[in-house]
Amino acid sequence: MNKKISRIGIDILCYIIGSLIYSAAVSMFISPNEISPGGLTGIATVLNYLFTLPSGITLFLLNIPLILLGFFKLGGIFIVKTSIATIILSASLTLTDAILPVFQVDKILASVFGGIIMGLGLSIVMRRGASTGGIDIIAKIINKRFRHLTVGRLILIIDAFVIVIATIAYKNLESALYSIVALYASSIVLDTVLYGADKGKLIYIVTQFPQDVCNEINTVISRGVTIINAKGGYTGQDRALLLCTVRRYEVSAVYNIVDKYDRNAFIVLSDVGEIIGEGFKRMN
Repeated sequence: MNKKISRIGIDILCYIIGSLIYSAAVSMFISPNEISPGGLTGIATVLNYLFTLPSGITLFLLNIPLILLGFFKLGGIFIVKTSIATIILSASLTLTDAILPVFQVDKILASVFGGIIMGLGLSIVMRRGASTGGIDIIAKIINKRFRHLTVGRLILIIDAFVIVIATIAYKNLESALYSIVALYASSIVLDTVLYGADKGKLIYIVTQFPQDVCNEINTVISRGVTIINAKGGYTGQDRALLLCTVRRYEVSAVYNIVDKYDRNAFIVLSDVGEIIGEGFKRMN
């Protein structure tokens, strides 16, 4: 019980910190320079620009029907956490609008630094199993019905629509371009914080000396190797396929080991967004 209460407390603390960081970026860099942060926050900042409506309160009101829809369509702990995070974000945006200074600087600087700070704030919230509501809920509901449309693609489409609205409101085509820069910078930071420490490479190796290569990979770089029995589709010959996951800086060591035993080996290298398991990230 105490452990559960402690986890809830940490979740709420992270939502507060992440929301304040995100709100600071919007209040200081994004909104004053007529850049759209995308999503419902982007709509809230446009309404603030056109009608001087408080961004935080507007964001909260826009989220209410979506959160209610999410409860009926999605349910689960995700919506509960998202509801809490949304309330906190709305309050923090109202606070930062009131007390923080605005920086009307070069728009490239505003979009890059604003996007970086937004991504940092969002990643802190998302690492605790929530989102900031809005288009995330819409995307998940649509994805549930149309599985061929990924959540990421749906969010991108909706963000593009919000940017178009912002461009019309600001009457400035450059705003759309800077908004794209800000969203891209935010997504890079978000991916880096959420997955960056656990990115790696997946290596497939077809070799005539599987055990020798496997043993040396185990010994030299202390990585596990899976041996899979395979058959060549063209030759029909039985071969061993080695499967190995490593950090990026360990790839060259694997190449050297394979080259030592089999210069005719066939190697396929691919990126891995996240690795969970022994020697990498532990499962929460």
